[in-house]
Amino acid sequence: MRLMGKVVWITGASSGIGEALAYAASQRGARVILSARRKEALESVRARCADPSMVRVLPLDLEDSSHAEAWAREAEGCFGRVDILVNNGGISQRSLARHTKIGVDERLMRVNYLGTVALTKAVIPSMISRRAGQIVTVTSMVGKFGTPLRSSYSAAKHALHGFMDSLRAEEARNGIVVTLVCPGFVATDISKNALVADGTVQGTTDPRTGNGIHPAHFARLMADAIERGAEEAHIAGFREKFGWFMKRFFPVIFSRMISRMAVT
Repeated sequence: MRLMGKVVWITGASSGIGEALAYAASQRGARVILSARRKEALESVRARCADPSMVRVLPLDLEDSSHAEAWAREAEGCFGRVDILVNNGGISQRSLARHTKIGVDERLMRVNYLGTVALTKAVIPSMISRRAGQIVTVTSMVGKFGTPLRSSYSAAKHALHGFMDSLRAEEARNGIVVTLVCPGFVATDISKNALVADGTVQGTTDPRTGNGIHPAHFARLMADAIERGAEEAHIAGFREKFGWFMKRFFPVIFSRMISRMAVT
């Protein structure tokens, strides 16, 4: 499933993983649709793509999923269809569960889970009619196991895994490929923009995030996973992959480890 000539719609495309993937997809010959809240930032990304003439900008806010069908029709109108939807938009969290206001939990679910699900449901019918299409969803390694300070974020990512696994089973017969991409620490502004207990942004970058995988390298690996139609790709460092291994095969030991670990 080469990206050459494909129409790729990327949410959260104004920075970080989404921005880097936009450049990678454009370099591989894809026609790209960029979505996020900030139109000016999206236009800046478009201008830096390999072929800006084959890139369109579609601002949206995933928190208001009631417009998902209208956004999908607009996206399909850009190049006549959407071959690959990349659900990358979202926000993170840095706070203890007992201190986190319920409004923060609700917002994380609206943006990270419900917004993604709504957009996915909006593009599925046209993909089924063509019996071809791919839904790519960026979750997290904490979608595989929970860690301190990320209860709401981890919950939303776990929910996405459940939904997308079910969707894959339902729509495989209709030619739909579902790919889950699980990042570890990536050097983006995700921790800087993360919500703390009262719903305000953290405003600082966690050390491990700052020292994480470079977004351009991550995007290349992610583009490779998309092209080969991977069901699940874990693009992470040794620590995060080791955590997943321990959670899967030695859950009791993992629980003891994670409860004592300094997590930022």
